[in-house]
Amino acid sequence: MTSKKTLDEWLREHAIPGIAGVDTRALTKKLRAHGVMPGVLAVSDGPLNPRGIRAQALGLPDPNARDLVAEVTTPEIRITNPGARRSVVVIDCGVKQGIIRSLSRRDVSVIRVPAATEAACILSFAPRGVVVSNGPGDPRRAAATIAAVRRLMRENVPIFGICLGNQILALAAGAETYKLKFGHRSQNQPCLEEGTERCYITSQNHGYAVDQKSLPRDWAPWFTNANDGTNEGIRHCRRPFWSVQFHPEACPGPTDTEFLFDRFLEAAG
Repeated sequence: MTSKKTLDEWLREHAIPGIAGVDTRALTKKLRAHGVMPGVLAVSDGPLNPRGIRAQALGLPDPNARDLVAEVTTPEIRITNPGARRSVVVIDCGVKQGIIRSLSRRDVSVIRVPAATEAACILSFAPRGVVVSNGPGDPRRAAATIAAVRRLMRENVPIFGICLGNQILALAAGAETYKLKFGHRSQNQPCLEEGTERCYITSQNHGYAVDQKSLPRDWAPWFTNANDGTNEGIRHCRRPFWSVQFHPEACPGPTDTEFLFDRFLEAAG
């Protein structure tokens, strides 16, 4: 048990509205039939005006039109576990602390850089490899990160993408991404590893996916979602570039795929 306060206390402390007494099954049915949609939390002592609420919801700005990565990335370079025998740069697109911990406990010095950091700066650290982290929003908005990853690939730097990092690596390679109707939000998503009979249980939280039909000739799908057949990872056929759509750091969720950190670090040397 790591929590210090209740959810209600945390919401009140941060002035975030909450709601209770809702038929969540009915709400789930609407979302599963129509996909992700904007919503309004309306509070009133009297009857509500459904038309007015609907108009308000339709007038909400699309968060995916913003560069959300720029809003959540670290504002400065930060180093965790300095003095380790090897270093890895993490391009912070909204990185989970679990990823930093997973690398640190493998005797790695983690150099966490802002998402818009240029490739030349990343290369100046002479890292053994680069991790492109998870993060929010439409991956195509992270243009600076895509450009940096494309340059790093030209330098043949080992790259491991996670979640949004999977989409960014695909875009840097010349592939396309698209928005899922429902997204994947759970700790028990089954993923099949291509070329094997192995299915891994994974933790996921994403609304975009890689169009694996658009992958260039030298790239191949690595994992596939067993529920809906969407892409869950890609890899280059010859060079040290890999990425997964799920979260191998197992925080929260299953530990099935944490070995991928070891595989990446073995390749990075």
